[in-house]
Amino acid sequence: MTDQISSTFAALADPTRRAILARLAMGETSVTEIAAPFEMSMPAISRHLKVLEKAGLITRGREAQWRPCKLKAEPLKQASDWLEEYRNFWEQSFDRLDEYLKTLQKKEKRDAGKKNGSGRKKR
Repeated sequence: MTDQISSTFAALADPTRRAILARLAMGETSVTEIAAPFEMSMPAISRHLKVLEKAGLITRGREAQWRPCKLKAEPLKQASDWLEEYRNFWEQSFDRLDEYLKTLQKKEKRDAGKKNGSGRKKR
């Protein structure tokens, strides 16, 4: 059993699938139109669409001869929310590192000033 976020990231690991999602972000379209920019067979495109559908990232409908594909954004939102937690962690870590480096720079300037001041000869 795979959780939703794992399925989402597994599906997003492939650049062709990300490109398909980018196309679907512009609106619902047919499999033929999705396949047009790719130099691969229709069965290969269908395999990519199955992965995206299984991950819950797209839905495929059926209207007579037309089989539209549509983006489902909710799994992407869940993945984005999960990543957001780590972005906050890294931003806080970088803020603390920045403060630490500023402290070190101030100390170095102070120490350099003492060193230069102590080396002067009194007249």
